[in-house]
Amino acid sequence: MSLSIIFTRARLGIDAPLITVEVHLSNGLPSLSIVGMPETVVKESKDRVRSALINSQFEFPARRITINLAPADLPKDGSRFDLPIAIGILAASKQIPSETLARYEFIGELALSGQLRDVTAILPAALACGNKHRTLITPSNNANEAALCNSCQVLGAQTLLDVCAHLHGTKPLTKATAVTPKPIEQPLDFIDVKGQTFAKRALEITAAGGHNILLYGPPGTGKTMLASRLPSIMPPLMSEQSVEVSSIYSLCGYHYKQWNTPPFRSPHHSSSAVALVGGGSQPKPGEISLAHHGVLFLDELPEFQRQVLEVLREPLESGEIFISRANAQVRFPAEFILVAALNPCPCGYFGSTSTQHHCRCSPDIIRRYRQKISGPLLDRIDLHIPVSHTKSSELQSMPEGESSTSIKQRVLLAREIQSTRQGCCNAELTKKQLQTTCHLNTPELDFLNHAVDKLGLSARAYDRVIKVARTIADLANKKDIQKQHLREALSLRNFDRQ
Repeated sequence: MSLSIIFTRARLGIDAPLITVEVHLSNGLPSLSIVGMPETVVKESKDRVRSALINSQFEFPARRITINLAPADLPKDGSRFDLPIAIGILAASKQIPSETLARYEFIGELALSGQLRDVTAILPAALACGNKHRTLITPSNNANEAALCNSCQVLGAQTLLDVCAHLHGTKPLTKATAVTPKPIEQPLDFIDVKGQTFAKRALEITAAGGHNILLYGPPGTGKTMLASRLPSIMPPLMSEQSVEVSSIYSLCGYHYKQWNTPPFRSPHHSSSAVALVGGGSQPKPGEISLAHHGVLFLDELPEFQRQVLEVLREPLESGEIFISRANAQVRFPAEFILVAALNPCPCGYFGSTSTQHHCRCSPDIIRRYRQKISGPLLDRIDLHIPVSHTKSSELQSMPEGESSTSIKQRVLLAREIQSTRQGCCNAELTKKQLQTTCHLNTPELDFLNHAVDKLGLSARAYDRVIKVARTIADLANKKDIQKQHLREALSLRNFDRQ
């Protein structure tokens, strides 16, 4: 029977659904048709495949060729289907053996000469292929990246002829080995930061519990300097997390080289909502997904358009983003620590103790400036930290700050306590976990209820204060949350009360 079945993978967000390429040769006028919701690039593959087969010294069947990409209701895009289509035509025309094809999945673009060209989103495909216990055959340029998935055997090939020689058993392809990038030493260190003890303490709590933080203060006080050093005290990524981050970067067409290092993304304030959360006609990850398991730093927060900032509200709660389009709905992970920085007013000097600069903004201007940040978004930020000026005379006499290495040791100990107790960091505690792991005794509960009522905090802020207090207790290696931990947690949240 002139029918062959080849397995490959499509691209659908962070997932790689299985695609079955069915090739049927029948009598009739010579033609080639592709069905199964192919996009323009997929339709054009018939010309690339024809030339690649002929230039590789294969016979292109002069018959009616029908190619079905199943499931037919899933849109297919990109040039990744060239290789499986070519293999399907060769198998259906008996030019290569078809007995072992069920053990493989094929992904790759074909040049007219028969060379294989690399494609994007190869790592998600390798992860899905490994789950089905099949071997993935890809272009050589993709093979090392795909081999980062330990559960999948990956074979890299330079040409279509190499793939066919392997299937014939005359010249087996070499198994690709992952070249794991070496962890990059952080060039930024907290030892460079003099003073700002309060802000550094807050960033330590942020790293230990995975909390969101807002830094506000006049220009030049070191907000950006502090924020950029947060990754240096965060726990390194585990292997599974590194693969997940690399998969997201693979969707965008480039390789994540900072293996085991939490990503740090700092988009410009002119970024659109699509750039921030992802989207487009063919949805791609946005900055919040590229910051997965890392830090998203939004400098000059009020300069972002308000509607752009509002799209952050759901991902900050759920840790993922769903993008719906007419033909598909895709999901991208987005578990990140939000670090925001802003000036207290448009001129930047409201509340400044500097004798050289005085605020020139009226109360109405300050209010309109701060209203660019909505209450619901501000409510999702756990720590609000003022960063004030340090006198130049004091800077000269100040000793070096504490190094990131020593701070990181305390953060790692706190994270280990959290992992043993609940299996996640404190910022990710569910309501049920909050009740079991953050139990408050009667004096502490009365103190918190009185403080929350007096400060007018919301129910969400109430829970977040408890989570921050739990992190402070973990840093102090205390089993129970004490009143001093609650007091410090409340002192770290005051911008929404100004």
